[in-house]
Amino acid sequence: MNSKTGWIRVLLVIAVGTMCLAFALSMSAQIKTETNTTSGEATKEITVERAEVVLVNGNDLVVKMEDGSIRHFPNVPESAKVTVNGQQLGIHDLKPGMKLQRTTIVSTTPQTITTVQTVQGKVWHINPPNSVILTLEDGNNQQFKIPKGQKFMVDGQETDAWGLKKGMKVSATKIVEVPQTVVDHQRRLSGSMSPPPPPPPADAPILVAELEPAPAPAAPAELPKTGSLLPLVGLLGSFSLLSSLGLRLIRSIF
Repeated sequence: MNSKTGWIRVLLVIAVGTMCLAFALSMSAQIKTETNTTSGEATKEITVERAEVVLVNGNDLVVKMEDGSIRHFPNVPESAKVTVNGQQLGIHDLKPGMKLQRTTIVSTTPQTITTVQTVQGKVWHINPPNSVILTLEDGNNQQFKIPKGQKFMVDGQETDAWGLKKGMKVSATKIVEVPQTVVDHQRRLSGSMSPPPPPPPADAPILVAELEPAPAPAAPAELPKTGSLLPLVGLLGSFSLLSSLGLRLIRSIF
């Protein structure tokens, strides 16, 4: 018995839900809604930042900006890429001395979203200027809040809420315009390798280091070859002559 009661309750809930959904769909079908978006002229702002790589430590990047300031970019993601000479380089490929350039393009586009709602029905009750109850094409009544300044078309004539009477067939159009601004950011990062040192001018003297040969060892000193044995022989001869004369003198005395 309890199980049958439970099934009956489930069926009733499903039936009521189906009826509510059908009613909601019928109500929404009576109101036609069209949405249109128009865009104005876009404006662009371009910003160019230039820097030189100072230090790369893991995923931390330190650069020197064009104005001389130092900026630190911690935890640079692996997905961040810079185009250098046509190649995509990551954070670990950057080297000190490389030049980086980031171009940021901010596009601002004004847009207007226009929503047009149209409803048709027969006036069942009017409470000017606040609300009106219309009998829609499917025979259901629905209450609508009347916006300030709302106009109604009755037999091709335009009137306000005060001109509505019960039984009149009316159509009303509600137009809502909502302005908005769409901002789009585009960033492009490019770079270049550090330039090699410039070559020396063509007319600059080129110094070549040459090793001087070691000096040869000095030869032993030699006596000058200006001396001769003749003086010595003459000296010995004079000495012998004097010796013989002396012996003769001694003998003559004794």
